[in-house]
Amino acid sequence: MRHRLRAAGALAAILAASVSSAQARCAEETRFDPPLRVLRCADGLVLETEQGSGLRPIDRNGDGHLEGAELGGRAVLVTLPPGRRVRRDGFQILTPHAIASVRGTVYAVDVTGERTSVFVEQGRVAVARRRAPETSVTLGPGEGVDVDADQGALEVRRWPQARVRALLERFGR
Repeated sequence: MRHRLRAAGALAAILAASVSSAQARCAEETRFDPPLRVLRCADGLVLETEQGSGLRPIDRNGDGHLEGAELGGRAVLVTLPPGRRVRRDGFQILTPHAIASVRGTVYAVDVTGERTSVFVEQGRVAVARRRAPETSVTLGPGEGVDVDADQGALEVRRWPQARVRALLERFGR
């Protein structure tokens, strides 16, 4: 039991170091209407998350530039300006169900226990199942996809305005 506690403590320290180095070039603020946690980075990246989203920034090399983030639940609105330095495979949001990778865009990722929904407001986003990243779809403006535990094909759809409005209103837009 003591060994497990030490291992858990070491993992927590590694995660804390990853988050603190990532936040070295990112400022965190809280908004109250609607209640959001906003992470603004020096390179123009903005992550707006609903309270309780469990967002964990990823800065693998410790340079203060985020390569991505893990999202455990709720929603995040990502604004990634064109020209921002990104990895070869793009900035990634990782959820239990999906991987959403981009190069420069505005998009939302919404996670529930059953599925991950990705909607693109501007730009293009590649979306793949977390367990089958070799098969992906690319979304353009106004398009979305729902990714669940099923292994069927991902279907790109133009989202109805009511669904788009309901999602973006959660971010005060």
